[in-house]
Amino acid sequence: MIKKGLSRLGTYFLYMVSLLPFWFLYGVSDVLFIILYHLVGYRRKVVQENLLNSFPEKSADERKTIERKYYKYMADLMMETIKSISIPAKDVLRRMKCTNPELVEHYFSRGKSIMAAAGHYCNWEMATLSFGFLTNERRIIVYKPQSNAVFTDFFNKTRSRFGATMISMRQTLRKMIEYKNELTFTVLAADQTPIREDAKYFTNFLNQPTAVFLGVEKLTKVMDCVVIFYRIDFVKRGYYTYTLVPLVEDPKQTKPYEITEIHVKYLESLIREKPEYWLWSHRRWKFKPEDVN
Repeated sequence: MIKKGLSRLGTYFLYMVSLLPFWFLYGVSDVLFIILYHLVGYRRKVVQENLLNSFPEKSADERKTIERKYYKYMADLMMETIKSISIPAKDVLRRMKCTNPELVEHYFSRGKSIMAAAGHYCNWEMATLSFGFLTNERRIIVYKPQSNAVFTDFFNKTRSRFGATMISMRQTLRKMIEYKNELTFTVLAADQTPIREDAKYFTNFLNQPTAVFLGVEKLTKVMDCVVIFYRIDFVKRGYYTYTLVPLVEDPKQTKPYEITEIHVKYLESLIREKPEYWLWSHRRWKFKPEDVN
């Protein structure tokens, strides 16, 4: 009960902070960068190990530059995520612009639902808010529940306040079948780490054997959705564009794991372009293939 009360107090605090203007929050971000990077060294060993294993061809100075840029952006991302709690719709539309929204109607007019793979790249939280304005058909965001139920509920309400439907990963297939007679646009983060028991497939991602979820592939084949990638690009501080990139239009004609390989490789190419915008402090490589056999 005490823990739940403290969690609710924490959500109230985050909401109050979110009401502050961007210019103030970016001032906080500048200080936060110094704290995280120079004073505390938040997960620096994790970041350094991930960068070394992902980019062994780069020099130590090159990886150091990426590391510093990453922490600078991560501080901004933390403030922007808090701001997303109360940001008005007009500011979302101004700061996160879709470059090709007509693609949604292109597929919907053919009676095809859409499944979008996304990564923890750039500001995915603001992108989930912008997603709500893409269409009036059902918009679905698949989420992985946090260990704290209060914060899970709080952020789900934030992400869905512009019309998106939130579905837990474990309920996705059942819900998708429930909506099979509707046109749907579904987005899910495809770069999360499955638990050891769910690690059924490994691929080479950023120079390492990597366990990946097969959700995108399984769902699209069952529902016969087109597969796209939800690409986000950094423009300037606090401003982004996102592009809907077609990957597979006929999933039932693909080979096993082909869809998975396509969207994973696309994300990898995006990360290699500008690596500082991916979530390097995440413990992405928790286990290897030999650990699950």
